[in-house]
Amino acid sequence: MASFSELIEEARLSARALLDYGESFFNPTIRLGVTGLSRAGKTVFITALIHGLVRGGRLPVFEAQASGRIARAALAPQPDDGVPRFAYESHVRALVTERRWPSSTVDISELRLVIEFQRSNGAERTLTLDIVDYPGEWLLDLPLLNKSYEDWARESLALSRSEPRANLAAAWHAHLATLKAEGREDEPATLEAARLFTDYLRACRDDRFAMSLLPPGRFLMPGNLAGSPALTFAPLDVPADGHAPAGSLWAMMARRYESYKDIVVKPFFRDHFARLDRQIVLVDALSAFNAGPEALHDLEAALTGILDCFRVGRSSVLSSLFRPRIDRILFAATKADHLHHTSHDRLEAVLRRAVNRALARAESTGAEIDVVALAAVRATREALVARGRDKLPSLLGTPAAGESANGEIFDGNTEVATFPGELPADPEELFKGGAYRGLSSAEADGADFRFLRFRPPLLEPDAGGEPALPHIRLDRALQFLIGDRLQ
Repeated sequence: MASFSELIEEARLSARALLDYGESFFNPTIRLGVTGLSRAGKTVFITALIHGLVRGGRLPVFEAQASGRIARAALAPQPDDGVPRFAYESHVRALVTERRWPSSTVDISELRLVIEFQRSNGAERTLTLDIVDYPGEWLLDLPLLNKSYEDWARESLALSRSEPRANLAAAWHAHLATLKAEGREDEPATLEAARLFTDYLRACRDDRFAMSLLPPGRFLMPGNLAGSPALTFAPLDVPADGHAPAGSLWAMMARRYESYKDIVVKPFFRDHFARLDRQIVLVDALSAFNAGPEALHDLEAALTGILDCFRVGRSSVLSSLFRPRIDRILFAATKADHLHHTSHDRLEAVLRRAVNRALARAESTGAEIDVVALAAVRATREALVARGRDKLPSLLGTPAAGESANGEIFDGNTEVATFPGELPADPEELFKGGAYRGLSSAEADGADFRFLRFRPPLLEPDAGGEPALPHIRLDRALQFLIGDRLQ
C-alpha cells in the first residue's frame, strides 16, 4: 500500500500534469528529454538538432522539412524560470569556429523551439518543442526511490567486488573493513568513506574501463551540493535483517541516503522527468568497445535500468490529464562516423541487443521504441586507402591533440587516414566472456578495438553565410521523435 507521502507526491504530479495539459491544449507542445551517460554527445546532438531546424539544413528523411512544409523554426524564451538555458549559440561557435566539442552536460538545461508548419491538409499550425537536457547519471538515480539504504548498500558492494571493479575499489574496501555499521556515528570516518567511494566511482568511469552503472549520479557531478551531508555517505556492510541502532554509523548513513533522495532525486523526477513526452537516450557504445567486454555488459545493465525508469505507454487524453507517459523512446548509438558505413547496421544491432530485454516490456505497453546509429555532427569522411594490393574502407579525419595510435601522438591539426575495423555480423559475439581485448586488459595498441577521438570538421560557409553541420541519420532521429506531430 502506498504511503501518505507517496500519495501526496502522486497528487502533485497529477496537478502539474493537468496544468501542462491545459497549456498544451491551446499551444501544442512536445517536451523532449535528451539524455545519455558521460561523453555520449548530448550537447552536440541538441546543438545539431536546433541548428538543422533553425537554419533549414539537409534533412531528407525528416519529411516535414524535406517537403517544404516547415515555414520557420525559431528559438523562444524557455518556460521554466528556474532552469538554466541551453547555451546553443556558444556551442555552435565552439563547433564551427573553434573546431572543438562543447563542454559536457553537468546539470539540467532547457531550450524552447517554435516550429511554424503546414499540415498535410494545408492548415497552418505551430508546434512548440521544449528540449530538456539532463545527465544520464541522474536517470540511474531514479531506481533509488524504491530502494532502502540497506538494499542499495548490498547491491553496490556486490557490484564493487566483481572484476574489473574490485581492483579499482581496493582503497575504499580497505577503509570499509575498519568500519562497524553498528558502531557510533563518526563524521571523519564518514567523510573518508564518501571520498574513497567517490574515487572508486570516478576510476570506474575512466576510459580504460568505461563502466556505466555508477549511482548515485551526483557523486560525480555534485554542483552546489558538494560537501553537503546529502552527498556524504557510502555503502556499509550491513546485516541481511535487523534495524540500524539509534546513533549508529549505519543510522547516519541511512539518514543521509534518504536525504539524497529527498533533496536530489525526487525534485528531478517531479519537476522534470515525469513531465516528458518523448525521450532520446544517447549511447557511446564505442567507448565500451574500447574498454572491453566487461564494459559492454555494464552498459547493458545500465540501459536496462534506464528503460525501467520510464513510465511508458501509448498516450491518451486521460493519461495526459493525470499522469503523462512517454510514448516514444529512441536509443541512439552515437559517433557512427567513427565506423565505416558498412558497420553502421552492426552498430545498431549491438545496441538493440543491449536493450533487448527492456524493449520487449516497453513495446507491450504500446510505446514506440527504435534504435539508430547516428552522428549528430560528422567528423570524418570515408575513403578507400591502398594497402598493398588491397583497398581498405577507411576514415579521414583530424584526431584530437594527444590521441595516439601505433606509437604516433597526434597534434590536433593533421588529417590522417585510419582503418577502424569491422564489428562482427552477429552482435552476440561481443557479449561473450573474453570475446575481445579492450583497454582494461591490454595496452592501447594491443586492444582489438581502438576508436580515436576526432576534432569537429573544418567547414566552409555556404551562400547563407553559416555552414551546415554534416551528420549521419540526424534526420531519421527527428522523424521518429517529432515527425508524427507535424503531419
